Amino acid sequence: MTADEKVPILPQVMRGVSTSLSALVAVLLVVAICQFPPPPLVVPPGPGHHFAVIAAVIFLAACVSSTVGFAFSAIAAAMILHLEPDKIEAVQIMIVASIGIQAYSVVDLRRTICWKTCLPFLVGGALTIPVGIYMLITTNPHSYALIMGIGLATYGTYMLVRRPFTIRFGGAAANAMVGALGGLTGPLAAFPGAFVTIWCGARGWNKTRQRSIYQPYILVMQLLTLAALAGLTGRPKLDPALLGYALPGIAGSFVGMRLFHSLSDSQFNKLVNVALVVSGLTLLINR
Repeated sequence: MTADEKVPILPQVMRGVSTSLSALVAVLLVVAICQFPPPPLVVPPGPGHHFAVIAAVIFLAACVSSTVGFAFSAIAAAMILHLEPDKIEAVQIMIVASIGIQAYSVVDLRRTICWKTCLPFLVGGALTIPVGIYMLITTNPHSYALIMGIGLATYGTYMLVRRPFTIRFGGAAANAMVGALGGLTGPLAAFPGAFVTIWCGARGWNKTRQRSIYQPYILVMQLLTLAALAGLTGRPKLDPALLGYALPGIAGSFVGMRLFHSLSDSQFNKLVNVALVVSGLTLLINR
């Protein structure tokens, strides 16, 4: 086949990719609508069936969220909380699945992760985790969730309808300050990666460099926040029996990472902004 014969195929491939991305965006928008209380679901009796239904929800949510690297809880929370009557156990299930998703994504990106670059973000976040937990215990976190939800939804929508901008300045100190904001929002809104994700996109970095920074940041911050919450508040420790829910999360992350690698930088940035809108709406609806 000659080069001239190959050229007409390219527009068809691009249209196919565009159609796939449009479908993915539609899924994310539908997820935001699904955060409203769904009608009663009939789950077949028996622990095996119960696990299978929740695992299916985790797998589908992981497929979508792993494409951008966050927003798993925003996608899965409504359904899991509806399926699992024990709210503490439902939250633990989401934590286990989320850590599995983040861990697989970090392993997938391991060759491009520079821990020296991530370090200022992590140091800033680690230093403010105790402050975030103190605010969680002593104040009303719903007000913070309201402000953050409005901010994320507004920012994501704004970035979807305007030309992207790039912040040219920044260094270790600026990165640490952005990371410090995640130390506050992790305990308060269960969303440690919001500001780091926005900052990485605003710096104009390509998709791989963005995720190679905020993906390990989110994973480490989740683990540090869990440990700090257990140590400072005396909350029940994670039930080891729930670790099996990490498996569908990892499987969904495998699919999501394959989608991620197929995206262009522009397509990835658009999906990140859609995920920010979904996350913001979720914070507003569930507050």
